[in-house]
Amino acid sequence: MDELEIDVVAEVELDDPVLVEGLPGVGHVGTLAVEHLLEELEGESTLVRRIYSREFPPQVSVEDGVSELTCAELYAVDVPEGRDLLLLTGDHQAQSNEGHYTLTDAFLDIAEEFGATDVYALGGVPTGELIDEYAVVGAVSDESMLEALEDAGVEFREDEPAGGIVGVSGLLLGLGERRGFEAACLMGETSGYLVDPKSARAVLEVLEDVLGFDLEYESLDERADEMEEVIGKIQEMEQQQQMDVPTDDDLRYIG
Repeated sequence: MDELEIDVVAEVELDDPVLVEGLPGVGHVGTLAVEHLLEELEGESTLVRRIYSREFPPQVSVEDGVSELTCAELYAVDVPEGRDLLLLTGDHQAQSNEGHYTLTDAFLDIAEEFGATDVYALGGVPTGELIDEYAVVGAVSDESMLEALEDAGVEFREDEPAGGIVGVSGLLLGLGERRGFEAACLMGETSGYLVDPKSARAVLEVLEDVLGFDLEYESLDERADEMEEVIGKIQEMEQQQQMDVPTDDDLRYIG
């Protein structure tokens, strides 16, 4: 197998499409968001490309006993109201710095093939603690994009996220800008400890506003309720552990 192989699964015509990336990252926010888009827009989506690379982990996924080599996938979505979408998803990112560059260039090549000029990378930004209010933090490749995203509720904070944006999401902005794309990264706040459907919803609501389509959130809300139960159990365990910590009196030797 070559370093990079792209399978052409289908060819479709799209109207002014936007590339939307949701690969694994903090809280799996981007992955959940794109999975929900595919679920809600299933009738209008078509798998168009599979991208294989030796930069992905050496493994296969298995479903009903049948294996499939690890890859990234691109779906074309004909959106009834609003701009069409190219949705990028997958179970893994590259394992090396060089691999991130190689794969991001390939994703942008495909976006150009379909006539996309705008890119939205979706992800999470860790807070380090459980939260109730989910803000969406943004970064853009050009300041001309700031106003529209601020109007949609995106926050642009000085020196945040700390350390910048790594992986494909960051390179879509950096390489995208050099290739003439208008690129933005939408990052939902998340604890960083658990898969976070609520953060994914916050990001999707911004994307709805900016790109002009409508989604239902019942299935994502159900996943959020399941995670709330998990969080509740974790908090109960933490409280119990605190109660079980021995005091000085407990530690005295009684002879």
